[in-house]
Amino acid sequence: MIKWEYLLIDSKNLPEAEKGMFKTPKVTLEEAESYLNKLGEKGWEIIDLDFDLLIHDTGAFVGVAKRQKA
Repeated sequence: MIKWEYLLIDSKNLPEAEKGMFKTPKVTLEEAESYLNKLGEKGWEIIDLDFDLLIHDTGAFVGVAKRQKA
């Protein structure tokens, strides 16, 4: 039986945000794409993702990723 592990993503609480990966308070699509590609390189598959583009226009995002447990 395949077992999965899950990762909850909140761009406001990511270490990358504190290290300056997200260079401005507004996350650009390019910055988000770069971060999500890094997760993919680590084996994570995004299964849900929601951006705050219309209401507050911050570019912040929340989501869920999964990968097979080792």
